[in-house]
Amino acid sequence: MTASDSLVAGGLAASAPTPDFTPASGPAASRPVLTIDLDAVAANWRALQARSGKAEAAAVVKADAYGLGVGPVARALRAAGARTFFVAHAAEGATLRGILGPGVPIHVFNGFMPADLDAFRGADLIPVLASPFQVRALREALPALGREAPPKVGLHIESGINRLGFTPAEIDALRAEPPSEFDISLVMSHLASADEPGNSMNARQRGAFTGRAQLLHGLAPNARLSLGATGGTLLGPDFHFDLTRPGVGLYGGEPFMEARTVVHLHAPLLQVREISVGDSVGYGSTWTAKRPSRIGVLGLGYADGFFRLSKGLQLHLDGRPVPLVGRVSMDMITVDLTDAPEPAPGAMVEVLGPHQSVDDLAKGIGTTGYEVLTSLGPRYARRYVGGAAG
Repeated sequence: MTASDSLVAGGLAASAPTPDFTPASGPAASRPVLTIDLDAVAANWRALQARSGKAEAAAVVKADAYGLGVGPVARALRAAGARTFFVAHAAEGATLRGILGPGVPIHVFNGFMPADLDAFRGADLIPVLASPFQVRALREALPALGREAPPKVGLHIESGINRLGFTPAEIDALRAEPPSEFDISLVMSHLASADEPGNSMNARQRGAFTGRAQLLHGLAPNARLSLGATGGTLLGPDFHFDLTRPGVGLYGGEPFMEARTVVHLHAPLLQVREISVGDSVGYGSTWTAKRPSRIGVLGLGYADGFFRLSKGLQLHLDGRPVPLVGRVSMDMITVDLTDAPEPAPGAMVEVLGPHQSVDDLAKGIGTTGYEVLTSLGPRYARRYVGGAAG
C-alpha cells in the first residue's frame, strides 16, 4: 500500500450511526476502494471492554489485524485504551512491537519455536507455551535471549478443542519439573463453540479449564486466567476470568451483533452494456438474459478476494440491490442493473458496507466472516478514516 492509497482523516469519536463511506464516483475510478473505519474499531473494543466487566479486554490483531492493516488498527486500539495485544506468530509480534513501541505486552499464540529466537529476543514478546517441546526449547534458548529477569510466558491448556495446549498428563509433568526459569503471567485456553451460546461444550470446557488452571496455581500464583475470545466475552461473566481476547468482534464480525460496521468495500463500474433476450454473460455462459437487460461490469474479481463461488449474491448501487450474474473472473464481476437507475460512468457499487456485512457475504458463499476478512486482497486502494492511524 502506498501513501496515495491510504487516506487518514478525523479522530476517535463517540459511537454514531454508520456513515456513508461511498467513494466519490467518476470516470477515473479504476480500482476497488476498501475503507476501514478506525472509529468503529475503537468503538467495538470499548463495547467489548464494557461487556467484559471487571476483566481486561485485550486486542487480537493477528493476520495483519484480520486483513485490515495492523499498523493503523493497532494504533487506533491503543489510543482507545487497549493495553494487551495478541498475535499468532513471532514475526507478527516483531512487526507489532515496531508499531506500538516498548512496554506493551504482546503475546504470541503459537508459542516459542527455536527458529523464532531472533524475533523474541529483539521484540520482547511473550510466548504462550503449548507443549513440553516448547518449554524445553525456550529453556535451551535462555542464554541466547540474554535477559536478566526471567522471561514472561503464558501457558495454553487443552480444554476440549484439541488443538494447542497442555493435556492433564503434561500438566502433571510440568508440576513435577517446575519451569522456575520463567515468569508465568498468563494461563489460557480457547473455546470451540463460543458462537453457540446454548452448546453444552462451553460449560464442559469452562469446567476443564478451571480445574486444570487450579493445578497450575502453585507454579503460577499471579498468572491471569483467560478463556474467552469474542464469543466467550459475550457468554457472560462466568467466561471472563481476568482477561478476555476479542478478535473478530473488533472488526465488525459475528457473533458480536451490536458491532459497528468497520469494512466498506466499493467497486467501480467500468462499463455498462445492453443485452438482448438469450444473450449470456461471462465464462461458461452460466447466466442467460430472460429479458432485455442492462449489465454492469465491475473492476473486482477473485484476485481481490471476492470468492469465485459467489452465485446468487447481491451488491448495492445507491442503496438498491443489484444481483450478481455470471461467473466471477479474476479481475471482473458482472451485475444486473436493469431495475436500477442508469448509473453514471465510474459509479461505485457497494460490495461490503451498511447494506451487506462481512458475515452476510460469507453466508452467501458458504464460509465465515473470518475468511472473508482475511482474504481481502492487496490490490485495493485502502482508505483509513478516523482513529489514530498516523
